[in-house]
Amino acid sequence: MAVDSAGVLVIVVGLAWATWGFATGRSAGSGGGVRAGSPAETRYRRLRQDVGRGILLGLEFMVAGDIIRTVAVEPTVNGLIVLGGIVLIRTFLSLSLEVELEGRWPWQPREAAVHAEAVAPGRPAAVAAQPASGTNR
Repeated sequence: MAVDSAGVLVIVVGLAWATWGFATGRSAGSGGGVRAGSPAETRYRRLRQDVGRGILLGLEFMVAGDIIRTVAVEPTVNGLIVLGGIVLIRTFLSLSLEVELEGRWPWQPREAAVHAEAVAPGRPAAVAAQPASGTNR
C-alpha cells in the first residue's frame, strides 16, 4: 500500500539525512547543528538519534498502513490477531527507540532525565533512575 511505501521512504530519507548530517558535521535534530570541531562521540550520538527519529516516524506510517489495510479489507478474527501482534511488536520497537533517543521513559518528566544524566552520565535515565541491583542486604 501507499502508506507502507511512504513509511519505507521516510526511513530511507531519514537514514540519508542523518548520514549527510554526520558527514558534514551538521545535524537534522538540532537548531544549529553539531559543529565540525565537536567531539566524535557527540557527533556519533547525534547520528544515532537522527537515524532513530527517522525509524520512529517510518514505523508510525507502517502501523497506520497496517490498520488501514485491516479496516479496508473485510476484517476477520485471524486478521485482527495478526494486526494486534504487528502493532504490539512495532509499539515495543517504538518505545525502545524512544527510551534510547530521549534517555527517559515517555511518562518521566524531562527534569528526571537531566538529573539522571548528571548522576550517571551516558546511561539512559530509564536505566540510571532504577536502583542498582546488588547484594546490599
